[in-house]
Amino acid sequence: MPIHQRFTALVEDEPGEAWQALFERCWPGYRDWYLRSGVFERPGYLDCRRALRQHMPELVPIWERLVELAGGSDIEARLLSLWCPPAYIAGCSQGIWIDPTHQQGPALLRNYDYSPALLEGNWLATRWCGHQVLAMGDCLWGALDGMNEAGLAASLSFGGRNQAGKGFGIPLVVRYLLEVATTVEEACEVLKRVPVHMSYTITLLDSACHWATVFVGPDIATYVTRRRAVSNFQHQVDWSQHAKATCAVERLVAMQQVVVEQPRPLSEATAALLQPPLFQMRYRRGYGTLYSAVYQPAHRSVDLLWQDQRWQQSLLAPQAGERDIVFPADPPEVILS
Repeated sequence: MPIHQRFTALVEDEPGEAWQALFERCWPGYRDWYLRSGVFERPGYLDCRRALRQHMPELVPIWERLVELAGGSDIEARLLSLWCPPAYIAGCSQGIWIDPTHQQGPALLRNYDYSPALLEGNWLATRWCGHQVLAMGDCLWGALDGMNEAGLAASLSFGGRNQAGKGFGIPLVVRYLLEVATTVEEACEVLKRVPVHMSYTITLLDSACHWATVFVGPDIATYVTRRRAVSNFQHQVDWSQHAKATCAVERLVAMQQVVVEQPRPLSEATAALLQPPLFQMRYRRGYGTLYSAVYQPAHRSVDLLWQDQRWQQSLLAPQAGERDIVFPADPPEVILS
């Protein structure tokens, strides 16, 4: 059966009623996720507050306000800190497109592959730390990808290793760099100093046409590269089962062709995001493409794409709204006799 998902754009400069309604809708699922190994497996309140104050001090007033809106309780505060959360594993493909005719600025292309049941689907336009940020939300105030009014765009993908360590959940790290950084260089410095709890790859692009792909993890030094295409492994495939299940190698090859080896006009590169192998359909297995995004920092514009819809927003004037998306049923499994 097809799967239905609603995407919502919320415009709220400071945390208020809109965010509180989001929290109330999503909290039961997040609470189950956070406590799935027991309340004592997660760091205590004081540890969470200390980590935020040490590594992301600019976010502390926002965190305190969100905790207040969430009811002010212990579990809510600890979860919202995203300090040493449970494992978070997704798919995703990312690429930096450069115009082969050199007539327009570059774009950050990304597909987000995950389970529809675990997607918030909230596009948040905020001014939490002074400048406009438009981001696809996750973990209630984190970001899967987004752009700020300075023209810095960022997106995340799972890095292909399932080891967990001491650090923050990556959605909050992406949120943080969009709140405090204005250039790729500044964002890289953030990623070098803020600890993360699992392996991820962050793709960055700014309005000066600078880009970087950054490998982070709990047990590795932050590694800044000039790669323009990535999927779900860093230097090599470390978790072969995950790579096979998500077609990570095939997706990387396809993205390389689109943005590096056979560069195409942006319209054609965007269309490739909606075709296999970049477009995944294993929704009930947790690896379906939930949306594609095209960030153009030079224009401060971003498009969310699906196979039958397109939703464009401007950082200069984001608009609230909704889109109802129907994901196709998973393709039948081929059984060899």
